Amino acid sequence: MFSLAVDGLDQTRARLDAYPAALSAALAAKASELASALADRVKYDKLSGGALNAQSGALQASIAASISIAADGVSVSVGSEGDVKYAAIQEFGGKTAAHEILPEKARTLAFLMGGSLRFARSVHHPGSLIPARPYLRSAIDEMADDIVAGLASAAQDLERA
Repeated sequence: MFSLAVDGLDQTRARLDAYPAALSAALAAKASELASALADRVKYDKLSGGALNAQSGALQASIAASISIAADGVSVSVGSEGDVKYAAIQEFGGKTAAHEILPEKARTLAFLMGGSLRFARSVHHPGSLIPARPYLRSAIDEMADDIVAGLASAAQDLERA
């Protein structure tokens, strides 16, 4: 008769059962770190002269990273949060419609034209063709290898532990 005894089977089973949760936690931590780095690249590189020059700082201030952890995986989002109406048109380009520009805090508009100060009750803007100035997509493209390597490294570190 043949008999086999395996020591540590319960501990091995417990470790294997815990592996998916540990992997999810490790990937979530690394994804959060990488998302923060991506948001910083967008803010301090792309929106500080790399793709666009900051004027008011509203778009730069609206860039945020968020992470969502669910049973089926980890999801990361980096983008403009809030009411920055021009965020998408700067990223993807597009055409603005013709519209009237009216004064908000005074009875007339004042502006420089041809070196002289002009006044008007309204101005007809014919619309604009805005070229794409990708600040999010270009940052993702530049960091893609680092993101993949970082997530792979987090999984490999867990395997070694």
